[in-house]
Amino acid sequence: MTLKINYLDRQKGFSNNTALFLGNDSKISDFKGIFDDKINQKILNFIKSNKKTQKNKIASLNLEFDQKVMIILIVNKNDSQQAEQLGSKFYDYIKGNDIDNVLILGSSSSSIKNKIKLDEFLHGAELKSYEFNLYKTKKTNKIINFNILKSKNIINEKIRTKLDAILKGVNLTRDLVSEPGNILTPDEYTKRLLKLKKHGLKITVYDEKKLKNLGLNALLGVGQGSINGTYLVTIEWNGAKSKSKPLAFVGKGVCFDTGGISLKPAKFMEEMTYDMAGSAVVAGLMKNFAIRKAKINAVGVVGLVENMPGGNAQRPGDIVKSYSGKTIEILNTDAEGRLVLADALTFTEKKFKPQFMIDLATLTGAIIVCLGEEYAGLFSNNDNISKKIFEAGEKVNEKVWRLPLHKNYDKLMDSKTADVQNINYAGGAGSITAAQFLQRFIINKTPWAHLDIAGMAFSKKAANLNPGGATGFGVRLLNRLTEDNYE
Repeated sequence: MTLKINYLDRQKGFSNNTALFLGNDSKISDFKGIFDDKINQKILNFIKSNKKTQKNKIASLNLEFDQKVMIILIVNKNDSQQAEQLGSKFYDYIKGNDIDNVLILGSSSSSIKNKIKLDEFLHGAELKSYEFNLYKTKKTNKIINFNILKSKNIINEKIRTKLDAILKGVNLTRDLVSEPGNILTPDEYTKRLLKLKKHGLKITVYDEKKLKNLGLNALLGVGQGSINGTYLVTIEWNGAKSKSKPLAFVGKGVCFDTGGISLKPAKFMEEMTYDMAGSAVVAGLMKNFAIRKAKINAVGVVGLVENMPGGNAQRPGDIVKSYSGKTIEILNTDAEGRLVLADALTFTEKKFKPQFMIDLATLTGAIIVCLGEEYAGLFSNNDNISKKIFEAGEKVNEKVWRLPLHKNYDKLMDSKTADVQNINYAGGAGSITAAQFLQRFIINKTPWAHLDIAGMAFSKKAANLNPGGATGFGVRLLNRLTEDNYE
C-alpha cells in the first residue's frame, strides 16, 4: 500500500471523501463555499455536539449521495508533534476504512489555519504508511491518494523539503533494519552505503586487510567466525562553509548476532537481524543531511560485522589488543557490540577530532528490562550534550533517559589478565557497565554520548508514527539535535 500526496491548484470534479480541519470555535463562515448551506449547517451542528469530547480526534459525517466528510477535530494548539500524531491517526483511519482518495481542505479562517501544521500532519501520515514487503510474492498495489487543495491550505515548500529528507533518512534506516541476515551481509551492506555517494557524501571503506594494518583487532575479532567480511565505513558530509570540526555519529553494525561461541538461545534469535540498527540510524541520518544540504560538517562511522560460531571464531578467554592500544579480555563472545564500538570510537576520535561523538547501538537486553520500549538509554561524559539530546528527543517524541556513569561501576570492568574485560561477571548494571566499557576507549576526553536503543529500534506492534517493525528511531532525534544547536 502506497501513500501518494498530490498538490492541486483547483478541485477537479466531485470528491466523495473530503477532510476538514476544524476546531470547537469554528463558524459556518470558516468553510463557506466548500459545500452548500444545508451541509455547512450540518457540519457546524456536528462540531457543536462534539465540543466537550473534542481532542485531536477524527470523526466521520455521512452526507447525501454517498458523500463522506471527515472532520479532523483539533485543539487550539500549534504544535508539530500534535500535527504528526494526528496525521498518523488519519492515515490509519483512511486505510482502515478502505478509502483510496481523499480531498484535504483547510479552513478559510486564519485562526483555524494556525491550529494545524499541515506539513507536519502529512509527515506523520507518511511515516505511518511505511511498509516493508520486498520479499512478499503477493503485494498489495493499492495507492492511497491524499489530494491537497493549495488554495485552501498553507503549504511551506521549505518545510516540506526538509521533512521529505527526514522521511527518506528514516525509511532508509527502516529498510536496512528490516532486511534478513542472509541478504544484508557486511559485504552487501558496504555496497549499499557506497550508493550514498550519489547524494554528495564521501564514502571510505576499510576492509579486513586495512583494518589489520591499522590495528582494529577488537572489531576484527568479532567477525573471525564468519565467512563474510568485516568492514569499517566512514560517511562524510561537508556542508559548512568553514572547516569546522565535524559532528561524529558512530553505529554498531552487527548484521547478524548468533552470540558466537557464547551462543544465544534459539528462541527469538531471528530478531538478531536488527543488531545493526545503530549503524542504520547513522546511514539514514547522513543521507538526510546530504539531501537537505545541512549546513554542518558531519561524519558517520559504522563497524560492519557478523558474529558467527565458525571454526575460527573468537573464544571466551581470548585477549585482543584494540586500536587504542588497550587490551581486552573476552569473557563472553555475545558481548560483541561493545568491541565493535570500542575500535570505531577510538578511530573516529583520532582521525576526525570531532566536536562530539554520539554512538548508537542495540547494545544490551538490560536496557529493555530497565526502560522497556518507551525510552532509549543515554550515557554521557558531558552534561551539555546530554541536555541537548534529551531536549531534542522530547521535541520529536524519541525520548531518552540518562543513566549514571561512575568509577564504582567502572571498577567492575577491570580484568585480572588484561586492561579491561568485556562483561561484568559480578552481575547487575548490565547497561551501565557496557557504557563504562565504551568510555574507556574515549582517549582524548572528547564530549561523548552513548544511546542504547535495544528497546527502540524494532517494535512488534504499531505505535505513534511507527506502523510496526523497524522504527527508524534516532534519525529524527539526532537531526533535531543538529538543527537546534549546530546549524
